[in-house]
Amino acid sequence: MTGTAGEPEATRAIDFATALRLLAEGEVEEVGIIPWSSNYALLARLHCDDESVYAVYKPRRGERPLWDFPAGTLYLREYAAFLVSESLGWRLVPPTVLRKGPHGPGTLQVYIDADPEQHYFNVQPRHGDDFRRVALFDIVINNADRKAGHCLLDGQDHIWSIDHGICFHVEAKLRTVIWDFAGEPIPPTLLADLERLSAQLAPSEALGENLRQLLSRGEVSALRRRLEELIESAEFPYPDPNRRNHPWPPI
Repeated sequence: MTGTAGEPEATRAIDFATALRLLAEGEVEEVGIIPWSSNYALLARLHCDDESVYAVYKPRRGERPLWDFPAGTLYLREYAAFLVSESLGWRLVPPTVLRKGPHGPGTLQVYIDADPEQHYFNVQPRHGDDFRRVALFDIVINNADRKAGHCLLDGQDHIWSIDHGICFHVEAKLRTVIWDFAGEPIPPTLLADLERLSAQLAPSEALGENLRQLLSRGEVSALRRRLEELIESAEFPYPDPNRRNHPWPPI
């Protein structure tokens, strides 16, 4: 360990593809522990040639055991969420890879330099369309922990969503702060994206095959059912009155 991580110094902006390449191929330099993470997470710097990127490294061995999620699977769910985001074309999840790091296999995800005081509750009014996508994304992946602080606004005014380790459960576990759009019709363009995602979940498609390597068969089937129900209803659902629908703490 190198101590507690502070904010990394600003780095030159790099494109999405370059970030993925650096995550996958760059030399991993451990910077320090991220103290506010619920599971063991580290800030790392990956560099290759003259390029570098900061990333959050979440090793499997640092995952806190949970009673309702199989042990050692949270990092796989993080990567599955990235694949779904990219398949939708919504680019909500920062570049993420599965990779062995200094503490074993885990995920490496680009660190988003964002003001922690800027989160869902105070940026939603001017990013309504962005958060409609986040809300639909969370329904699809069955996100059990969408806190306001898991939505980050970067320097280019782009909304990113992070922390997807407790998603994709077979049982309904959606807990989110984003209920503002309940009862609204899903915009046609977003509905078309959901329909395209549904087709990509077929076993013969790359996404379907990849998810079956990351999640259980039951979890992939439940994902398809949630997506089909959302497409059929064509509207944002209301909270279920018979279960807890909000995370704690909310930020």
